[in-house]
Amino acid sequence: MKIEACMKRLIFVVPLLLLFVSSVQAKGYAITGRVLDAEGEKVSKTTVLLLNADGSEVQRTETKGGFGKGKFKFKKVLSGEYILEVDAGERGKASVPVSVIADNVEDLEIRLTKAEEAAGTTAAAGVDTSAPEGVSTAGGAPDKDYIINELSFEIKKIVAEIKNLNSELNELKAMSKMWVNPLAIYSKEIILKNGSTVFGKIVYQDEETLKVETLVGYLIIDRQNVVRIIDNVVTEEQQEYVPEQIRDSYTPPPMPKLAEPKYTSASPMDREASKKYSANCVLVGNIKERKDTQGNIIFTGEVKNIGGRRADFVKVDFVFRKNWSGETKTLTTFVRGTYHTFDSGITTDATLLPGAVGSFELYVPHSFGSFIGYSYIIDWEEYE
Repeated sequence: MKIEACMKRLIFVVPLLLLFVSSVQAKGYAITGRVLDAEGEKVSKTTVLLLNADGSEVQRTETKGGFGKGKFKFKKVLSGEYILEVDAGERGKASVPVSVIADNVEDLEIRLTKAEEAAGTTAAAGVDTSAPEGVSTAGGAPDKDYIINELSFEIKKIVAEIKNLNSELNELKAMSKMWVNPLAIYSKEIILKNGSTVFGKIVYQDEETLKVETLVGYLIIDRQNVVRIIDNVVTEEQQEYVPEQIRDSYTPPPMPKLAEPKYTSASPMDREASKKYSANCVLVGNIKERKDTQGNIIFTGEVKNIGGRRADFVKVDFVFRKNWSGETKTLTTFVRGTYHTFDSGITTDATLLPGAVGSFELYVPHSFGSFIGYSYIIDWEEYE
């Protein structure tokens, strides 16, 4: 009876022991320690990998900062052979084997070494840290793959910086060309009443306003202030060759200035002294432009003498700009005013009395060719 009772108790205890062992095994063990660099300083915010003997990753964690600086901890680690691997970049790296045998592994010290130094070692009292078969712990030689990767990254970084600088340089060159010749990107040249010219692209227009895209942004222009809109289309015949050596720095010469009118009745000083009593011819309104059925262009307008004396041989000189090289052609038309006969017997109809208005008309034949703009000056003479 006693033997049977003992057997019953043993049968009851053995399952409890097996259950306890299996629960401990399922719970696993902990690995704790601290990471130090070659100078013994604690390393924080660095990733620590727990690898199997074959190099596959099991867990990863990060070293702490602050009060627990450099410390790390792995939980629920099953019994077996592992490798702790740390790579802190310039501060060094380490690869340390660890054996977990039915107990926690605590207070490991992993010391990082640089490429020219030996690999890191660990010290743990009473812990078997012998390297498993097939895993090398020697670290005297630099890691060639790591160095190659670092050099490759630096080369890619330099190449990216060079491409960025080239892109910025090309943008600067394009902007300089735009300011030298706005018609390279904008085909519209808008001449305003105040004498200014706007180069741009008309993005919207109605009976009252124009919205123009220019180098300085969008402008809203009142249509009443527009004298003329020139559509500049450069054909193959008009394109001119510029040597490559000076192409980037090429700047068209300025428009030539017409000489001041010469007066036969008085010297410039006398004329300035008696300015309020001299003739003064100005443009009335705008210069109008139309084209006939044969492609000839006709400019018309009116000139008024707002001075105090008679203006003789009143004329309007038009200077047409043929291209961006500065080539120009000048055409002249006389104003149709009143008739006047001089003492010499010469009679002219290009005389404007004070307050009088005369009209002019300039005929530009189709054979004259195309032009990209024009300017004008009113000239006259005074006789007694």
